[in-house]
Amino acid sequence: MAMAVEHMATTRRRRWLTGPVAILAMTALVMAVFLVLPLNVPIGPMYWDLFIYFDAANRIFSDQIPATDFFAPVGPLGYYLFAGGVKLFANAQPLLLVHWSLFAVTAPLMALALWQVDAKSRGTALALLLPFLAFALLPFNTREFYPFPGSDGFGIYNRQVCQLLYVLTVALVYLRDQRMLLVSIVAGMTGLFLTKITGFVSGGLLCAFAFAAGRVSIRTAVASAVIFLGILGLLELWTGFTLNYIRDILALVVMNEGSLLPRFLQAASHTFGIIAPAGLLALFLLYRDRGMLAGKLRAPSVAAIAAIIDHNAFWIMTVLVAGIFFETQNTGSQALIFIWPVLLPVLVRLWQSETERPVFLVAAALASAAALPPLVNTVERAARTYIGAIKNVAMPNQNLKTLGRLNMRPEILARSEKMLDFYTLHRDTYADFIRIQELPSSVYYSEFHFQATHLMAIDGAINAIRELEEEQGIRFETILNLNFVNPFPWLLDRSAPLHVAIGADPTRAVPPPDAEALEAVRQTDMILHPTCPLTTANADLLKIYAPAMQDHERITLNQCFDAYLSPRMADRIE
Repeated sequence: MAMAVEHMATTRRRRWLTGPVAILAMTALVMAVFLVLPLNVPIGPMYWDLFIYFDAANRIFSDQIPATDFFAPVGPLGYYLFAGGVKLFANAQPLLLVHWSLFAVTAPLMALALWQVDAKSRGTALALLLPFLAFALLPFNTREFYPFPGSDGFGIYNRQVCQLLYVLTVALVYLRDQRMLLVSIVAGMTGLFLTKITGFVSGGLLCAFAFAAGRVSIRTAVASAVIFLGILGLLELWTGFTLNYIRDILALVVMNEGSLLPRFLQAASHTFGIIAPAGLLALFLLYRDRGMLAGKLRAPSVAAIAAIIDHNAFWIMTVLVAGIFFETQNTGSQALIFIWPVLLPVLVRLWQSETERPVFLVAAALASAAALPPLVNTVERAARTYIGAIKNVAMPNQNLKTLGRLNMRPEILARSEKMLDFYTLHRDTYADFIRIQELPSSVYYSEFHFQATHLMAIDGAINAIRELEEEQGIRFETILNLNFVNPFPWLLDRSAPLHVAIGADPTRAVPPPDAEALEAVRQTDMILHPTCPLTTANADLLKIYAPAMQDHERITLNQCFDAYLSPRMADRIE
């Protein structure tokens, strides 16, 4: 008897240790270990998107509040998670830290859903968990934006939204306990709202469909809405954030409204490899069940209509619509990874029916064609990047802190070093590019040597700032960089001016500065203008803030930066 009891205890222990919740916990532990290690990652296209998180974290550490004290292109959740991660893992490689920081939100929500799924089917729980972990662990977009393998420092908040939508979809499809569903909806929708508004709209579409399908009760729906609005109300009372955030969202909508329809077409083309097979599967399922659906329509009732809406085909279609909408504003993303939680029930149901095996084969082929390519491509890109990094060399730097934890091919490093001098000698050439409103190439910001040269120029500028301060006995407390990113305050332990946009893309994410923003720029000690090379975007930023810079004195800081000094600082320089 005792041996039987011990055997049962051992079995339960083994089952728990191999269960999804335990796997999530062990994954978090592995992440923490990697964040402690002094790792480098290969440089990649548009890697500088990552620098925005340091700008935001530095502002948060100086008690600035997103939307209230500065304009941000997306919601604040990712910035706060990154700031907290920096406090916990000060020496972590930043790309890994920012990509993994969302795990603090998604892991508990996945554990909540999988705990219930696992009680019914361990296989289903693992089938939901393992693909999610691949996307949560590997900091890569599902679509290549540049032919050479490198780290995806861009599209980070888009990847985070896709992971939140994955978790929310799992909850809506698999959770039956309304209390657990309430927690998942409130947490998921709040996370989406505070990450990116298009993700929130996509999540709202999924929740509305789940309500129409009878998965979410009226009581749960009302309670979710009340709690969500209560959270926003508390944030407004505490920090004044909510109304300012909504105002910023409206400003972004106005700036981007003209590009919405073309972006629908672009999103559909980028995700066609998922849309086509998943859409065909939905049509196949509707055709197969046409008799059953028609029968329910002949005797319509609330329950019958809900049962029709709850059909797997309509779930697939809803996810496709939500996913395409979200991708309209994205460059990089883990597009439509949340299609898998609505494909899996189709395969499980058909597999369990012995009479449905021929139908299962068709469904499995279409589902695999939709779900496997993003997963395989992400794993393959990660393998190419990390295996190829064996030949890489570390990027030399003195002042970049963890931003310099990068490596690259020797020939890219050599080219980057040469280009610093080339930009200086051919400044007029790049001024001509500005005159015709063009970049040297259509993928210029994706080129590895541009990203490396940009970092090297920043490293050199910091040396020049410190030398100037030491020679003149002064200190520039506020620094603004007229560029897409402004890592200088973080790297120099200074402050960035209030009310100025971060992630400063003048075509999409820099609204016309108001009086507060112009006054903050006017009071900024040092304003930097990169010249290695001159670019159209930086020239546009210079025009945007020029009214507040009229009294600043322009000096040549070094070969790659001009500096505009406020009158009070210029007067102290001999």
